Amino acid sequence: MQRRFHRRDLLRHASAGAVLLGGGHAGAAVPLRLGGEDMEIRIFSVSASTVRLTVQPVRAGKLTEIPDDGALARQSWGAPAATFRGQAAERTVHAGGLRVRFTPDLLALEVQTAEGAAVQRIAIDPDGGGLTFLLGDAPLLGLGEGGPQFSRRSDNDAMRSGQGGYRLATNGARVPIPWIVGSSGWAIFVHHPSGSFDLTGAEGHFRATADASAGAATSPAASAPAAALPLDVFVVASREPAVIMAEYARLTGLPELPPLWSFGYQQSHRTLASREEILSEAQTFREKKLPCDTLIYLGTGFCPSGWNTNNGNFDFNRKVFPDPKAIFDQFHEDHFKVALHVAYPTGIRQMLGSVKDPCDTARRAETQASCYWKMHEPVFALGVDGWWPDEGDALDGPSRLVRNRMYWDGCQLDRPNERPFALHRNGYPGMQRYAAFLWSGDVYSTWETLRTQIPIGLNAGLSGIPYWGTDIGGFVPTAELSAELYVRWFQFGAFCPLFRCHGQTWKLRLPWGWNMGNPGPVEVSRRDATPDESQLHDARVEPICRKYLELRYRLLPYLYSAVREGAATGMPVMRALWLHYPGDPAAVARGDQYLWGKDMLVAPVVEKGAVKRRLYLPAGVWYDFWNGQRLEGGREITRAVDLETIPLYVRAGAILPMGPVKQYVEEESAAPLSISIYPGADGRFRLYEDDGRSFRYRNGEWMGIQMEWRDAARTLTLSLANGSRMIGAARREIALKAGQTERSVTFDGRRLQVRF
Repeated sequence: MQRRFHRRDLLRHASAGAVLLGGGHAGAAVPLRLGGEDMEIRIFSVSASTVRLTVQPVRAGKLTEIPDDGALARQSWGAPAATFRGQAAERTVHAGGLRVRFTPDLLALEVQTAEGAAVQRIAIDPDGGGLTFLLGDAPLLGLGEGGPQFSRRSDNDAMRSGQGGYRLATNGARVPIPWIVGSSGWAIFVHHPSGSFDLTGAEGHFRATADASAGAATSPAASAPAAALPLDVFVVASREPAVIMAEYARLTGLPELPPLWSFGYQQSHRTLASREEILSEAQTFREKKLPCDTLIYLGTGFCPSGWNTNNGNFDFNRKVFPDPKAIFDQFHEDHFKVALHVAYPTGIRQMLGSVKDPCDTARRAETQASCYWKMHEPVFALGVDGWWPDEGDALDGPSRLVRNRMYWDGCQLDRPNERPFALHRNGYPGMQRYAAFLWSGDVYSTWETLRTQIPIGLNAGLSGIPYWGTDIGGFVPTAELSAELYVRWFQFGAFCPLFRCHGQTWKLRLPWGWNMGNPGPVEVSRRDATPDESQLHDARVEPICRKYLELRYRLLPYLYSAVREGAATGMPVMRALWLHYPGDPAAVARGDQYLWGKDMLVAPVVEKGAVKRRLYLPAGVWYDFWNGQRLEGGREITRAVDLETIPLYVRAGAILPMGPVKQYVEEESAAPLSISIYPGADGRFRLYEDDGRSFRYRNGEWMGIQMEWRDAARTLTLSLANGSRMIGAARREIALKAGQTERSVTFDGRRLQVRF
């Protein structure tokens, strides 16, 4: 009888080859069989830092191919560096800059550096239903949006997609991405549409399942291990976090660049009273000079009176939108974009194809991307600028990606040179290729929820989901909803890629809503969920919201440059400290603060009644953004806070561009660009600009100003980035500040050096 071994034994002895299956001995050829089937195991060199390992059944003499679920940016990675089939013996294979030692009798593959140091060990389950891998001692990150936070260690994660995935009230919706990052220098992407991760022991275990639908019951036959094959695993080995992120982008694709306006403030609306109210809300933003770019309207069904007649319907609710094109034209005249909510029908598990496929009228339209997009087209033609695709939790993984892609490709059928915008509830690996925004679902208005959203955003960014945000204020009101909670959430939202307010009792999500004496339509039955009228006369809220709205718009040059960096490298805007301080264990473990780009540190205040905030500054010199105080890092500090302040710090060597206050991103301004240099270290920054709307940047119509600060010499050098050109104007007026010294310069594309 064949002896079976615990996975821990397989991993412990994988290098030595001391434990054998089938009575073999080290170096002897053994048959490759799993679950009673012949197998072929392949090793591919993907790059200097990544190897691909595939386990494919041989059925009726034919190799079972890896299914194309859309997740990978490319299906082929060239010829394998090694193939094992039939009788196989132990062998070490060179793949890129790595080595892979395959021990067939253990079904184990050890990934090593070029020098032979072990990085990761993968052991295939004897029944073929999954794999085991080493976890190490450092925090484990990634695995998509939602679920337990911050480090994934000790989780037993079913990787269920949707709002029923894990603790909706505090952790929000779940978008599982089978990409786990070991912050000690490795990462694994399991290219499989469905499966669970058990990270509760010394080793991690991925158990594949055959059914990819979200929470759907599977038949015993479909759940059999053999049905879960083939297995397709990518292992990344690097001590550089930027390399690990770039490798994920190599596998699943780089993020596409959304329109610039999508990074302005977005105001969501729920129960609507009339046409006059709709236009009045928009006008109030302009009269109060509260910056805003996008107005979003919910559909009827999730509220009594929305933009359409019912959920999933594309007919306008004529009580409030009697003349939609005229209303949209007025919005555009007042420099607003408009996005509409679309609820996907419940229970549908598959959407197939692309918008360019023929529409099969014999099948339900919502199951075909081409047919379903045609339902959007008449509304889109009226001037809608973006979409808010809701629901779809029942869709299987590949179908969620089809839906992500539909909104990207469909919009371009009618507007081929305009970047689309869509805010999704569901996604899949590769969604970033379609510039898909994601929000964290119908979370509750509690302090615990606010605290939890910070690490959720960080893990989303580490999982290739760079455009992420929350319902500011929380979607479902609770007894904890207050002006203070709203303000603290608003401050956090100003430093999320998606800056959007939304929730029930929706007028309390307006920047001026806490001083009207009226919460607006009450959509919850619990009386304690609506603040007492005495709380609805808080004059502090609107000025604080204005402060952070104006700061967000002033920081757009910095933010948009970081977005463009991410589109070129895979680095998120909202960054876990691990990405820039991997050698600092205290920084790596922090999930309650983050870097905004590479140079700003954000520590949101998430405690009720807080008068101080404890935070960690990594090694080096840091400056308090608000008062300029210089501090030494490598330690925890306590920063006093009042209601209008969250701690913000800027790294020494930072070159921080800021624009003028604008009411919308495309507002013209003659004010010069302001660039602040924070002395104490050398620094580099590339300022990126394009027209913010089109794809012309792909053809070289963009400007990059490369800036380099030499601290010892106190000089700043400006030059035009390779491949770019001056756009918009032949000259740029720039106000420079380094410490207390200020300079005004004119940049015309020629190299310019300024001494301070």
